[in-house]
Amino acid sequence: MDRLSILGTLLALIAILGGQYLEGGSLAALANGPAALIVFGGTIGAVMLQSSSTTFILAMKLSKWVYLPPTSPLLPGLRKIINWSIIARKEGLLGLEEAADTEPDPFARKALNMLVDGGEPEIIRASLTVDFHTREYENLMAAKVYEAMGGYAPTIGIIGAVMGLIQVMSNLSDPGKLGPGIATAFVATIYGVTSANLIFLPIANKVKTIIMRHSHYEEMIIEGIVAIAEGENPRMIESKLMGFASR
Repeated sequence: MDRLSILGTLLALIAILGGQYLEGGSLAALANGPAALIVFGGTIGAVMLQSSSTTFILAMKLSKWVYLPPTSPLLPGLRKIINWSIIARKEGLLGLEEAADTEPDPFARKALNMLVDGGEPEIIRASLTVDFHTREYENLMAAKVYEAMGGYAPTIGIIGAVMGLIQVMSNLSDPGKLGPGIATAFVATIYGVTSANLIFLPIANKVKTIIMRHSHYEEMIIEGIVAIAEGENPRMIESKLMGFASR
């Protein structure tokens, strides 16, 4: 559980709702069904239109990382690589068969299997690099779904505001209908700007940060496995990879 994300969400809500209350406004005035339908329905629809189904579904899955981020694999990954290098040094590459069979991470497991099968260092690097870049690209495209939401929401909020004003102008002769139209106009704008800056863009940036951290992990796996394939000393491998773990 990411406590900072939870604290940030609560602080943002308190700031918006508290400011409304301190200004003497009613909190109920911010609840407007038509405005919410226009902004959130329109934003999601626009993003679905621009995205592939695979990217959109992946984006929905990655959203949980905001509050339940995966643990950083860098230090555990470094320890595993050092352990693998020691085993390879003592028992040869075939001694890593058991480690490959029990490795839970698919990327590291593939790397170990290629190592055990006697792959050439450059072939191992090339194959793993393709997998690495493909996965990173797919995840970053999913994160951009939230960036797109952050771009569309304010504009659709303006559309909602215009629609509300049209309703107002068409009912100038009936003062009783002016209030709902004006409320929809202003609340739609609030929904658009607030959701973009307090929800969608922060989610996009948080997810991208986690993606880059995992990319560092996979880069470290590649460098470590290639170093083992080249027969480097475990201490030299550890010294080379310490820079990844400190990121």
